Amino acid sequence: MALSRHAHRKDEHLSLAEKFYTAHATSQFDQLRFIHQSLPEMAVADVRLATHLGPLTLPSPLMIEAMTGGSPRTGKVNAALGRIAAQTGMAVASGSQSIALKDAQAIPTFTVLRENNPDGIVFANIGAGHTAQDAQHVVQMLAANALEVHVNVAQELVMPEGDRDFHWLDAIGETVALLDVPVIVKEVGFGMARETLHQLANVGVHYVDLGGRGGTNFIDIENFRRPEKELSYLNGWGQSTVESLLEARAVPQLQTIATGGVRHPLDVIKALALGANVVGTAGQVLHSLLKTDEATTTHRLQAWQTELRTIMTLLGAPDLATLRQRPLLYSPELLAYAQQRQLPLT
Repeated sequence: MALSRHAHRKDEHLSLAEKFYTAHATSQFDQLRFIHQSLPEMAVADVRLATHLGPLTLPSPLMIEAMTGGSPRTGKVNAALGRIAAQTGMAVASGSQSIALKDAQAIPTFTVLRENNPDGIVFANIGAGHTAQDAQHVVQMLAANALEVHVNVAQELVMPEGDRDFHWLDAIGETVALLDVPVIVKEVGFGMARETLHQLANVGVHYVDLGGRGGTNFIDIENFRRPEKELSYLNGWGQSTVESLLEARAVPQLQTIATGGVRHPLDVIKALALGANVVGTAGQVLHSLLKTDEATTTHRLQAWQTELRTIMTLLGAPDLATLRQRPLLYSPELLAYAQQRQLPLT
């Protein structure tokens, strides 16, 4: 059966995400340093990784972030992600289910996520331009524990066939009011500013996925799909993941997920120390899955969780509350950013 235009685009995005994957990220985690202390006075067994996102208790602060779905190929990826999440105990987010609202044949490429992870924490995902009723439908589709509503203005504007109308706030507020699961507003890789966070809080949002610059770059991906590839000058657009975490400190009533360019467990620990409740990775998981196999990817994520305990022991932090009290050193670039934006560093 021939793929629909939307399903073909899903396959194209998957291939381009891997094509543009780089081991080096521009999320700015390398511009943060912890101060080593020689006497942690604790054991690795003392570490408690559990975290909370509103009413949800997550056994690990590390989650598998939204990637894909909508075609037979991406459905197989989602099935594998569901199994990996079940084996690791990590929360997992679906890719955008918007295509499943238009094409019923796409629905099984998303429901495999829940079928292969029947008891885990699964986040549904929909674009910000949809109604609250559409949002409720995609949550029901996955029996989801939460919903991600993604905002992707930069991607849409560079996408040749993308949207050009972005009146989204009212619909987001209506979705928050209607749903009985947490609604997480998610950037797709360009970060969030204090002003955006205040706008979201004002319509009732309590949870955000900051989606900072540094990981998968949808301007790169969509510009590659343009015949002239003329918008490459926008490649550095947006706030990094670390800058977005600093922005979020100015709006403390919001709980945050940090994503974008998380390349290893030390990045995860730094994001948690800056206040994130949960830290997500997509590119690392997808790259491993495509280049190795499901078993290897599962083992790597299990190793990450072990290494989180190692680093927290090194810092003398048995839990996330204690971790956030550990001192961090900021690069001159980050200090200048915080100063110009008048952001608190503690």
